[in-house]
Amino acid sequence: MNRFYAMISRMKYIDRWGLMNNTRTENISEHSLETAILAHALVSIANVRLGEELDADRAAVIGMFHDAGEIITGDMPTPIKYYNPSIKDAYKAVEKVAEDRLVSMLPEDLQDIYRPVISNDDEVLERYVKAADKISALIKCIDEVRMGNNEFLKAKESTEKMIREMHLPALDIFMEECMPAYYLTLDELG
Repeated sequence: MNRFYAMISRMKYIDRWGLMNNTRTENISEHSLETAILAHALVSIANVRLGEELDADRAAVIGMFHDAGEIITGDMPTPIKYYNPSIKDAYKAVEKVAEDRLVSMLPEDLQDIYRPVISNDDEVLERYVKAADKISALIKCIDEVRMGNNEFLKAKESTEKMIREMHLPALDIFMEECMPAYYLTLDELG
């Protein structure tokens, strides 16, 4: 019996931002779709505006699966995950075991297709997916602050700082040209 897709479907049950008071709960399924869209956008910007020749579709697929291991591990809050190098390394090892377990749920003839996107073995596209992940976090912070939830003010500031420190030209373009629209209301967007 192939259990992989049923397990992936459970992403909708894993909530993010567990230590924070949320006005709206976000799960890793929603977050992964947004990350996939944003990764595709960043790589497309890099290709069109910066002359790169990267696979935007592959970046999107990696973005879809970038947190799949959290089906097994749960969402580890960032302050804990990165508290010190020992915890960070231990969590990376746990993530690897979870990713391997997910891949093992596939029939053998499909494992080689999914292993590289679940474990993301592409260092170049990894930068874009990580940037997309940070943009998604920033969007969550913006939404929460707009709803009057000051709990997300510090997270917003630290996420903006991390984005600035990534030094990824396509990300800088996105932040300048696209991010301001996330502050608009629906009427203003229309």
